[in-house]
Amino acid sequence: MSIRKRLSPEESRKSALAAARMLLIEAGPQAVTLKAVAARIDRTHANLLHHFGSAAGLQKALAAHIAGTVCDAVADAVRATRSGAGSPRQVVDLAFDAFDHEGGGALASWMLLSGNEDAIDPIVETIHQLVDELHPHELEHGVKRTMHEVTYTLVLMALGDALIGEMLAASLKVGRSTARDRATAMITASLMIKP
Repeated sequence: MSIRKRLSPEESRKSALAAARMLLIEAGPQAVTLKAVAARIDRTHANLLHHFGSAAGLQKALAAHIAGTVCDAVADAVRATRSGAGSPRQVVDLAFDAFDHEGGGALASWMLLSGNEDAIDPIVETIHQLVDELHPHELEHGVKRTMHEVTYTLVLMALGDALIGEMLAASLKVGRSTARDRATAMITASLMIKP
């Protein structure tokens, strides 16, 4: 008979989100169920139901968790680029990897297709807050929102690349890094524009 370690509510949520993220990466968004996550962390379905309310609630929390961790990394990369210790390509790679290798694109698509559209809100809100924080001068009346536009384009490119990039690159016989290269060029050019 195994004795489960008692976890605080916060530890239990963190453990569940880490397990959900691994399931997402390993098996795709359809694998992120309360039952599968509960089994992965040796908890009950009821325990996860208590924390997330439903599978849709778990997926929404997972989307917020991924958005938060990725945006924190992107913010660090942007600050490093500004100081000369980083590069626009690092920012691009973080965004593209979040949607591709970390499963963000598949999760977003799955949630939209399953009618869980409000689960995308944490992703959109976190990106919006990050851009406002990094480029507060663009919030002033009459100022061109260059970096807001660049971020919008970068996210759409990263999402599209995650969903059909590999197949489309093969079909068009272009290099697999073409979208990342174009995104890097876009960001580099936007940095030349004075606020």
